[in-house]
Amino acid sequence: MTERTPIRLRDRDTIVQALAAGVVPRVGLQHIQVGRMLEVSALIKDIDRIADGGSSCRFVIGEYGAGKTFFLSLVRLIALERRCVTIHADLAPDRRIHATGGQARGLYAEAIRNMATRTKPDGGALPSVVERFISECVKVAHADNRPVEQVIDDRLASIQELVGGHDFSHVLKCYWQGSEAGNEALKASALRWLRAEFPTKTEARQALGVRSIIDDADVFDSLKLLARFTRLAGYTGLLVVFDEMVNIYKLQSSQARNQNFEQILRMVNDMLQGNSEGLGFIFGGTPEFLMDSRRGLYSYEALQSRLAENQFAAPGLVDLSGPVVRLQNLSPEEFLILLGNIRAIFALGDPTKHLVPDEALDVFMAHCSQRIGEAYFRTPRNTIKAFVQLLAILEQNPALDWRTLIGSVSVDDDPGEDVATAVDGDDELATFEL
Repeated sequence: MTERTPIRLRDRDTIVQALAAGVVPRVGLQHIQVGRMLEVSALIKDIDRIADGGSSCRFVIGEYGAGKTFFLSLVRLIALERRCVTIHADLAPDRRIHATGGQARGLYAEAIRNMATRTKPDGGALPSVVERFISECVKVAHADNRPVEQVIDDRLASIQELVGGHDFSHVLKCYWQGSEAGNEALKASALRWLRAEFPTKTEARQALGVRSIIDDADVFDSLKLLARFTRLAGYTGLLVVFDEMVNIYKLQSSQARNQNFEQILRMVNDMLQGNSEGLGFIFGGTPEFLMDSRRGLYSYEALQSRLAENQFAAPGLVDLSGPVVRLQNLSPEEFLILLGNIRAIFALGDPTKHLVPDEALDVFMAHCSQRIGEAYFRTPRNTIKAFVQLLAILEQNPALDWRTLIGSVSVDDDPGEDVATAVDGDDELATFEL
């Protein structure tokens, strides 16, 4: 079994803690990733297209616990390595693609707070992206003996052609003016505007002299502006990742769902037609979110026609050229490698410190298969949690024999989360089981 390279103790603890809780680690994904090479390759091509000034739109569909969020996190890391800027956010009852009560602005603000670059992969990268743009403008101005403001105007000329571009450019110049004058309040106000944190136009006008704010109706146009700006700042483009799209499926109001579907349709059309430069979207959701003919994307005829599977993709044939990427299930062999990777993480990559032998991995898989059948490797979240907990006990109690523990390991099938149906308007919740 191939061993992984040594990892830092801090990263090891972060990975183990996350896996034990059933969530995706924020670091060290390369130590865990197995399988799904076709899907990863398809998304890498999308990232390269974005870097080449094109656009992309994908729907990554997978069952609860099948590794969808892990896959999206891996794709974000690949985008960062290719010098893209990434932003991401999970949809929730108070964060939607379309809304009139601030929920769409909340989604945008959350995504911007999570902005990442290769040098700031953990988020909060907006100030550094803006600083990079301003610094380059100052450098060019000094080299050409021109006013800095003139260089900024020239650089932002293409942005001003877009919807909302004039105010966007004005806010960036306010940031530069704040930097020149040592006015930290002005710089902070500019960043607040870019993060969509101004609640009213009046407050924004008093702070920055602009007549607009990024509000519910401006989210998509603002993302297109941001993508153009990231390229002007020296990055290859912008990748936007929205996960937990099932929260749109949960909306009780058919009108609210359709309004969100209309906005998604606008994004799909714009990306597939290549109308945006250096911008890509990845939406993560469950099969119900996509295929439910009553509440899912397939209930909206225009989206169904664009997202329908290739009619020639018979069972066993994979077509990754369309917008929908269905995550293929891990095979038992791939799951065995995954368990070996987790074992190696506990041992900090040192095979002499493995807590269990290879035999234990096979015995553990057989035990899980008896308990929940094929679900142990098809939706492996709970199985991984159980294995991590098993290794944690063995690590803290070295006198124990792994054989006596595996038989007592409790592994439950992962049926998915309770679905909370958000009532449009006051956001009350009613729950039912999928």
